Amino acid sequence: MEQQETGAVRPEQETDAAQQPTAEGGAQKKQQPKGYEAYLTLYDLVRLLAVITIIFVFFFRLVGVDGSSMYPTLVDHDYLVLESNFLYRTAKPGDIVVLNTPPFSQQGKLIVKRVIATAGQEVDIRFDTGEVYVDGQLLDEPYISEPTQVGSGWQEYPLTVPEGCVFIMGDNRNHSSDSRLTDVGCVRCDSILGRALICIVPGHETDIDGNVTGPRDLRRIGTVS
Repeated sequence: MEQQETGAVRPEQETDAAQQPTAEGGAQKKQQPKGYEAYLTLYDLVRLLAVITIIFVFFFRLVGVDGSSMYPTLVDHDYLVLESNFLYRTAKPGDIVVLNTPPFSQQGKLIVKRVIATAGQEVDIRFDTGEVYVDGQLLDEPYISEPTQVGSGWQEYPLTVPEGCVFIMGDNRNHSSDSRLTDVGCVRCDSILGRALICIVPGHETDIDGNVTGPRDLRRIGTVS
């Protein structure tokens, strides 16, 4: 008598069937919603912008130079990266700083100057020779455009820098309004916004009076001192 087929599956057949994908494609990777990749890209961009904003609010700043008072070190329309006062807490002689101080702040202007002396130091300017002394020592100033000359409205010297203040001057000594003037005087340290680190975009070349004399010199891109 012949054995009838029952349609039963042998154990090895069961294993083979279990390994086969379903007709609905269950073994295929689940598809992401439409626009998901664009969302991830936008999310990463927002995070990057947030990090950059935090860096340039708390640690570094971008400031443009207005005028020729720091010639030849800096010229009009130089763009600088500052070490923010969040990090820069102690001004030192020789530092180039950006300040928001009267009477310039009343006109909505920032100024860029060099720190000459700090609290407790004595400044003496000898206008007959244009020499500057700090605590009796003659300053070596290779960065200036020309020696300082006698002008109107200057303070009397020697003077001692008050506590919490600095004495500042522009490198373009005879074209700069700074601590030599009685209406500026020594400026408070808390008016310092930061220290100039790098010139990232140089302005057009100028002369001592601020007149444009040539194109941008890209070789000036770099550290400021």
